[in-house]
Amino acid sequence: MSGVVRFTAAALRRRARPLGRLAGWSAAEALPALLAGQLTARAVDDGFLAGRPGTGLAWLAVLAVAVAVGAVGTNRAYARLGDVVEPFRDELAERVVTGALHRSTAAGARPETAAVARLTHQVEIVRDTFAGLVMVVRGFLFIAGAALLGLLSLTPVVAGVVAVPLVAGLVLFAAALPAMVGRQRDYVRADERLGEAAGAAFAGHRDVVACGAQQIVADRVGRQVGRQAEAEHALARMAALRSLSLSVGGWLPLAVLLLAAPWLVRRGLTAGAVLGALVYVATGLQPALHALVQGVAGGGLRFAVTLDRILHATTLPTGPATAGRAGAGSPPTAPPRPALAEPFTPQPAAGASVRPDAGTPSPGSAGAPLASGAAVTGSGVGPPGTGTAPARAELRGVTFRYGPRARPVLDGFDLTLPDGAHLAVVGPSGAGKSTLAGLLAGLLAPQAGTVLLGGTPVGAAEPAALARHRVLIPQEAYVFAGTLLDNLRYLRPDAPRNQVDAAVQRLGLLPLVRRLGGLTGTVHPTALSAGERQLVAAVRAYLSPAPLAILDEATCHLDPVAEATVEDAFGTRPGALVVVAHRISSALRARQVLILDGGRPLRGRHDDLLARSATYRELVGHWQGGDPVPAELTNS
Repeated sequence: MSGVVRFTAAALRRRARPLGRLAGWSAAEALPALLAGQLTARAVDDGFLAGRPGTGLAWLAVLAVAVAVGAVGTNRAYARLGDVVEPFRDELAERVVTGALHRSTAAGARPETAAVARLTHQVEIVRDTFAGLVMVVRGFLFIAGAALLGLLSLTPVVAGVVAVPLVAGLVLFAAALPAMVGRQRDYVRADERLGEAAGAAFAGHRDVVACGAQQIVADRVGRQVGRQAEAEHALARMAALRSLSLSVGGWLPLAVLLLAAPWLVRRGLTAGAVLGALVYVATGLQPALHALVQGVAGGGLRFAVTLDRILHATTLPTGPATAGRAGAGSPPTAPPRPALAEPFTPQPAAGASVRPDAGTPSPGSAGAPLASGAAVTGSGVGPPGTGTAPARAELRGVTFRYGPRARPVLDGFDLTLPDGAHLAVVGPSGAGKSTLAGLLAGLLAPQAGTVLLGGTPVGAAEPAALARHRVLIPQEAYVFAGTLLDNLRYLRPDAPRNQVDAAVQRLGLLPLVRRLGGLTGTVHPTALSAGERQLVAAVRAYLSPAPLAILDEATCHLDPVAEATVEDAFGTRPGALVVVAHRISSALRARQVLILDGGRPLRGRHDDLLARSATYRELVGHWQGGDPVPAELTNS
């Protein structure tokens, strides 16, 4: 919780002047608490008990004036509260939006559904509870402080009698706070997990119905509902500890004072002073303590835990395990460019559509580590700089890391992709697969080395120029509201209708076309399943004239048959193909496989890597569900 304290303290320091005005009106509000006991004692001792009721009424009239001043102070204090709270909310909302954009637009990242809960629900929780916390804390400080000062001026002995149980109640409450924080944290986490589970079920409801998995998904969401209910019940049980603290600190001083009244009178304390002391306890200390305990145990805990969750969720970690994310609290080291700033004038793809023989690997390529100067090549293409035509993509001595002190994701890495190349990139999560895709697409800039597309460095290239050389299909496909034909022609507005029809047939989009009533049917993005959106994006990229196609887990929402259809289509498309593999079948279809595992990258064909790479054998085992690899796979 130290981050919560620092963040809140910094925000309050920036609001020093509004806090000063709030404190001034709070002092006016506390005037009745300061004078109530003294004026009551004077009215009783000097007025009513002395046989001068007019004097007693005069003292009570002074108390009424003090109450009126306090009411004005309360009104102005609430009016000044917005000057403190609203800027705090705005700073927090800006932090949430900035963090969500950095994470969701980084290479290989997925849109953050939890960010919506943080922005719309959790930020409002923090705003409301922060406002309540400011009011109860300043109320306790001013009201309880004024009551104690008045009690001390009335009689120090009574002040000592009252202070002991009051402090005991505060200590008991403070000792119970860690348990209360834990219960509140469990509740917030359960609420966030329920939101994520329900959001995922809603987003994929078409696929769920198609697969007949309604009961499975309902059970999964139901378990999250049950966990949230358990967390809320545990939080409610903390009310017993609050009640105990209030009993000791609020009601026990009153009982002690009543029991000690005869003893105090025998020691010379007047009846008016005893009544004044009761007024200070009953109308000052007790309500202030009650507001503090209820406010901190309720809204205060929600404030601390919810703000802590927001701060942790919006702090961006560093390191290769979180590819596509920036350092904590800072923007990414290499901010991504937009994939396509505007539609471009299509140009024919350079290079022949006939691929080299898939069965003839490059000399020395099988299982060779990619040391400095090595390259992944197609048949007949050597190291960088050789050949008669520029490669579709080249990485020369590329080093990339997330943050200045992070371990490099790629270090002195070389890669050449000529016409006819079909490369599958595999590896464990966080190994750098999506980072490599981002570098090839020109969305990430390396700290060292050069990335070339069509022989041209990508660093100085405009987005439209990059789009002429490569097309990237990310994991989360972009589909916009409009006709299906407009979506498919987005990267090639003048694509002939017969070519669009052929692409639709080739990649398996025909069922969606029929469901929408033809290519002129209207697309509503939220009405499409994740798999349908990926198919639309695949056909769009297939029609693009860009010779290099990069599929970054672009078929992860498709079934294996549909995935094979898409990859086979791209495999016969002129140019070069890079597939960040989602299933082992993608590696089997590729001409070469590149494995990234945090060490030295290895490349080769499937059977070569099975023999040479323990990591690859482990990945194949995972993809096959842990079963032994079939002989037809190892002998391919």
